[in-house]
Amino acid sequence: MNSVKLTCVVIDDSKTQRTAVAQLIKNHINLRFLADYKNAIEAQKHMEKNEVDLVFLDIEMPLVNGFQFIESLENRPQIILITGKAEYAMQAFDYDVTDYLLKPISQGRFNIAIKKAIQNKVVPTEKEEDFIFVNSKLKKVKLLLSDIKWVEGLGDYIKVVTDDENILILSTMKAFIDKLPEDQFLRVHKSYIINLNKVEKFNGSQVEVCGHSIPLSRHKKLALEEALMNSTVQ
Repeated sequence: MNSVKLTCVVIDDSKTQRTAVAQLIKNHINLRFLADYKNAIEAQKHMEKNEVDLVFLDIEMPLVNGFQFIESLENRPQIILITGKAEYAMQAFDYDVTDYLLKPISQGRFNIAIKKAIQNKVVPTEKEEDFIFVNSKLKKVKLLLSDIKWVEGLGDYIKVVTDDENILILSTMKAFIDKLPEDQFLRVHKSYIINLNKVEKFNGSQVEVCGHSIPLSRHKKLALEEALMNSTVQ
């Protein structure tokens, strides 16, 4: 985490408080102090021209208070609220702030808040793609769901069609569709299951998946339309 650097600004009408928070920022290895502002209007004007990751924001300020400032932001950075009054805490978290610090701010409490901000900033490592294991040719085979184009029923077997190969599996269509996420796959015919993310076009009787025409049961057309509309896949 030491490689993470968050660009910070301080907004507080108290010069003493701005100086104190700025010093805490400058002493922290993961923070870069950009500027401090005595009011929200001045801050907003300058923040539009600079990329800011984290704002230390006083709540009680003249002209525009801290909550009004948060509401005015189009591209909201992370916010750590600083105030001398504990009674604002519940309201503060309605604004989905990173943390809430009571004045005077201790070094330990400051570090905890920064740790939260860093965790929010760090892009999570890409999770492994969703998969299932299937039995094929007396072996367990790992099958990535995103690789499946369609599934075809062949009596006691099913054929799973992917870009690289066709996998023959001893299974019923019903047993196999039950293993698949319903927001990504749909049984469109008694003999076919399709990956909704691979659909290119369809009409009343056919669905085109990766250039291949698959029959569409008449009573499945509406289900297909709704599934494509609500599908979470991109």
